[in-house]
Formats: sequence, C-alpha cells, structure tokens
Amino acid sequence: MTIQPYLSFEGRCEEAIEFYKSAVGAEVTALMRFKECPESQCGPGQEDKVMHSALRIGDSEVLASDGMCMGEASFKGIALTLSVPDEASANRYFDALANDGNVQMPLTKTFFSPSFGMVADRFGVSWMIIVAQAS
Repeated sequence: MTIQPYLSFEGRCEEAIEFYKSAVGAEVTALMRFKECPESQCGPGQEDKVMHSALRIGDSEVLASDGMCMGEASFKGIALTLSVPDEASANRYFDALANDGNVQMPLTKTFFSPSFGMVADRFGVSWMIIVAQAS
C-alpha cells in the first residue's frame, strides 16, 4: 500500500512542475492534458491545462493537476516533508523552495534534528525540511 499526495494547483500546475524540477530536482514521470481525454468536460481555453501528472522527487511520487482551474489553490493542514542527508542539502532545498515563498520557521538545530525548517513555497504548499539525526 502506498499513500501519495495529490496537489491541485487550480490552473498553475505547469508552472509548479517547472518550479519543482528546478527547486527539488523533480522528474516528470507522467503528464496528461485535458485535451487528451475523450470524456473531458473542461472549459474553453483549458484544453492545455494539466489533467494529471506524476512527479518523482527522490524516492517519492507526488501527483498533481490543475484541478478545476478555479483560481487560487488552497493547501491547508498538510505539509510535504523533505528528508535530506546533510545540512548543505537542507540549505539548498530550503532556499530554493523559499524563493518567492514564505519562511514559516528558518532552518535551525532542534532537539530532533541538526537542521529543521518550514517554508510555504510560492504556490502555498507547505514543506518541512529535515536532516535526520545520526543514529
């Protein structure tokens, strides 16, 4: 069994995909547009919007679409956690995700990690960046 987050960017999915490719090295493993679906009932001008996509980020897969293309996406009550091997990686990914985003907690040493921080990216998706403690 697998749990996969499915993010709906409400019209900005393609922009988000390009951002995540640059920020966290996401690899697009699937992409379908509304115009490719014979049963699609998308609105005029939405034919090229993303109906479904899959992004490989490290060992995980995040699914995303433009949803109903209703405007502002809302990602409340959930965060994606990016576990990284070292502080240099934490800094690199944190800074990339924070670009035009909102730092909620700067990277800092905590009792559970040598480096942990929280940021909402430019799309409003919350991320927690954590370096695992050495055992």
